[in-house]
Amino acid sequence: MAYWLYKSEPNKWSWQMQKDAGEKGTEWTGVRNYLARNNMRAMKIGDKGFFYHSNEGLEIVGITEVCALSHPDSTAEGDARWDCVDIRAVTDMPRPVSLKAIKENPKLAKMSLVTSMRLSVQPVTEDEWIEVCRMGGLDNPPK
Repeated sequence: MAYWLYKSEPNKWSWQMQKDAGEKGTEWTGVRNYLARNNMRAMKIGDKGFFYHSNEGLEIVGITEVCALSHPDSTAEGDARWDCVDIRAVTDMPRPVSLKAIKENPKLAKMSLVTSMRLSVQPVTEDEWIEVCRMGGLDNPPK
């Protein structure tokens, strides 16, 4: 099991939209960064991830799950370099966890969200996963 973080601008694709996509989930399209693409290529079915609202909100608002392995991104217009995975919503974060709170927590000082701010699909360590879930009020986080 691996953990990830997906960034989305809520005016383009919000947590509510992700939840509305239902059990089938949706493609996580539009990623045009090689490291982020490689992160998606490494994902396995069932991997969990944080859904992060960037630009507006700047907070982790929910938890997702990979429901389809890496495949060609349907928005890449035939450019075979770009892949995506499908994710579905698992649960709301009872208390959204702000970027400010993450930066203030010494246990999260090395988290990619702090050190690689621009990367849109990031790995999250198990310790970071547990700590952010604790901060968000999930005492028994999905694994």
